[in-house]
Formats: sequence, C-alpha cells, structure tokens
Amino acid sequence: MIEESMIRKKFIKGYDCSQVVLSYFAERLGITEEMANKVSACFGGGMMHGDTCGAFTGAIMAVGLKYGHCEVEHMGQKDIMNAKRAEFLQKFQEKYAVCNCKGLLKHDISKLEEMQKILDEGLLFDFCPEVVKDSITILKEIF
Repeated sequence: MIEESMIRKKFIKGYDCSQVVLSYFAERLGITEEMANKVSACFGGGMMHGDTCGAFTGAIMAVGLKYGHCEVEHMGQKDIMNAKRAEFLQKFQEKYAVCNCKGLLKHDISKLEEMQKILDEGLLFDFCPEVVKDSITILKEIF
C-alpha cells in the first residue's frame, strides 16, 4: 500500500510529483533515490509550463528504465516498452482523461496568479499527491 503521508511529506519538503513517482521505484529500477530525484527534477508542474503532468512523466521514466531498449540488437524490447507505456497511458487517462497539468488542475501553473489559485484551492498538496498515488498504483500493476 502506498503511504499517502509519505507523498505529502515529500511535497512539503519541495519535491515535485515527477521526483516522488520515480524515486518510489528507484531501488527496484537499479538507481539511487538521489539519481531518480536528479533525473526527474525538471519535470514537475508539467516542466513548469503546465504541460505533461510530472507524475505522468515520472512514471514514463520508470517504464523506460524498466523496459527500455538501449542496444540496436535488442530493438524488440522497444515494442515491449511501447506496450507498457501505452498501458500506463490508457489507465491514467481512464482515471483522469487528460495528462497535462493545465487540464488536471484547471489552472495554468506557469502563471503566477494561476499558481496562487492552485495554492489557495489546496490543489498542490491535496490533488497532486492523489495523482502521484494513482500513478504509482498504476505502475505497480504494470510492473
């Protein structure tokens, strides 16, 4: 079971959704939590533009680390990776319909006044951790 309090604590400490998702799987993916946090650091808040949700991109990074191809001789692995990516996308969109921050939050996180609305409405510490939890749950099913 995913500990919601752990997710909220990471958000309060300043970690982004992408970091929380990828670091959750770091050990089983053969990387350190530090490396997971570094590689996913620029993806929170839809890359700070309200684009693709950081929880989503963190999950896709995890799929790549687990199933990705890296040698030309193993291109069949690319098909496996793409199937897992598609499975994650389908399950995520069944839950949320969209996978970008603007659509999920109904506000543009890249604009200061909109970010203030996100904070005022408690979305960053209530809704976003829920998306992270759901992303982790979906990944656990896929893995």
